[in-house]
Amino acid sequence: QGQLVESGGRMVQTGDSLKLSCAASLSPFSSYAMAWFRQVPVKEREFVAGISRYSSRTDYTDSVKGRFTISKDYNNNQVTLQMDSLKPEDTAIYYCAGEKTQSTTSVPTAPIYAYWGQGTQVTVSS
Repeated sequence: QGQLVESGGRMVQTGDSLKLSCAASLSPFSSYAMAWFRQVPVKEREFVAGISRYSSRTDYTDSVKGRFTISKDYNNNQVTLQMDSLKPEDTAIYYCAGEKTQSTTSVPTAPIYAYWGQGTQVTVSS
């Protein structure tokens, strides 16, 4: 219980698409808001995208709106981040995070999540 494992990170070129996946051993999965954060050296961890426990609400940081899509797969306990039109400034380590919540609309944007993965590197070359 409580393990998050990210996959899918790799080096791509500007304009490419990439899909990150996070396998979550959180039960029941529908009790958890999930999110993706990213971090580059010497900077704080940044909220990228989040989704509420029943997927009724999503939230994105402004720089990825219209390019990234977060979704939850309840059958497989996975959260994915579809990233399109990638830019060099999207280069970072991407982390999956989960937080148990009673709220059906809560999508925390601060790094207060209780559960974190180990991260997966995304590099976008120009």
